[in-house]
Amino acid sequence: MKLLYQTHSPYARKILVAMHEIGLADRVEVIHHETSPTRRNEAVYALNPLGKVPVLIGEDGFALFDSVAIADYLSTLPGGSILIPSGGNARWETLRLQAAAQGIADSGIVVRWETERRPEPLRWPAMRDAQLQKIIAACDFAENEASLEGLPRIGEIALATTLDWIAFRNVYPFAEGRPRLAAWYAGYCQRPSMQATAFSGETHD
Repeated sequence: MKLLYQTHSPYARKILVAMHEIGLADRVEVIHHETSPTRRNEAVYALNPLGKVPVLIGEDGFALFDSVAIADYLSTLPGGSILIPSGGNARWETLRLQAAAQGIADSGIVVRWETERRPEPLRWPAMRDAQLQKIIAACDFAENEASLEGLPRIGEIALATTLDWIAFRNVYPFAEGRPRLAAWYAGYCQRPSMQATAFSGETHD
């Protein structure tokens, strides 16, 4: 298999960490691709009409895109059942946590656009502040309600990689005032899967 990847994408890293956790990392060729809403990457567009990574190319050549869809696929492979439990509250909790993490990443990207990526005269502070409120609320949810455990489920993986991206990009100090989330994040970052996939690189618009 091949994984079209970007070294500073929280979505792509979620998939790579998941692959490490289920023992697939040595079976996947990871290919870095720079993507941006303003710069067209033809190799990525050829496989994903949205022009985004991650894209997983199976051994049969089938290209699957979007990190949620890829995570669902990985859960069907041998060993992948640990990512998404088959039923019960554990299934819905990890999918809900993945959704919260996805939302944090989505809002974090908007915050970056409105603070540093968009030309300064075009920045919209009200949008930045509204998206920060979403991040704050989702982090409060993780602190107070999420069943945080050091498990290799997709919810925990998504939250850890997203928070690490938030820290990497200095988007929001999520650890302040959230001792439970801060301790969980610090512990999760020690997992070999996280250590092997650290963020690097800058965005090119």
